[in-house]
Amino acid sequence: MCCLRFLYFYKKEGVIMDIAEKLMEELECRVAFTIPVFGGIPVPESCVITWVIMAVVVLASVLLVRKLKTVPTGAQCLLEIGINWMNNFFLEILGPKGKKYLPILETFLIYIGISNIVGLFGLRPPTKDLGVTATLALFAILLIQFSGMREKGFKGWLKSFKEPMPLMIPMNILELVIKPLSLCMRLFGNVLGAFVVMELIKMILPVGLPLVFSFYFDIFDGCIQAYVFVFLTSLFMSEAMESE
Repeated sequence: MCCLRFLYFYKKEGVIMDIAEKLMEELECRVAFTIPVFGGIPVPESCVITWVIMAVVVLASVLLVRKLKTVPTGAQCLLEIGINWMNNFFLEILGPKGKKYLPILETFLIYIGISNIVGLFGLRPPTKDLGVTATLALFAILLIQFSGMREKGFKGWLKSFKEPMPLMIPMNILELVIKPLSLCMRLFGNVLGAFVVMELIKMILPVGLPLVFSFYFDIFDGCIQAYVFVFLTSLFMSEAMESE
């Protein structure tokens, strides 16, 4: 009995160590190539994949809009449905003032959504890189503060830090750090959490089941994470743009 318990414990510890090692490998910043200037500038794999995503999105945009018709058909119908859905989604949260911010918010949604599903094509999602999610969160918080400053004016933006009372100034300033950190860790944590779950599934049943769950995490969960990111960003923007 003692031997069986020891073997079970050893096997369990071995599984945990195996997952931990794979997790550490995923957390490593992989370098795709090095630019031979200034002593060598490393270019991360996530950056190269981002360039690929940008090229695909730009090419698709050019191809889809080059022959637009008054009465849409085929791919144009799908394109207009997608654009109308995104416009309505953001305008419902931001109101008419948010129309000027639609291009950047929709770019966030498209980029994060595609980044989360590129794993289906054998590529490593850029959102598995903490540097990518941190940069996205930083741009999001800059957009939030810029929108508040633009709609309220600089003085009105400064006054918003003492709402609802001057005693809240330290907490409101602290939010400038908390909000981007929350956006960053939520996106990064969910993408990395999906990786851990997939590794556990592969250990339980290596054939068949991982494929099903891979489609779930790469497509459904990936799109949900993109949705949550832009939803929270636009919600914070709406709060920042509110008049007294």
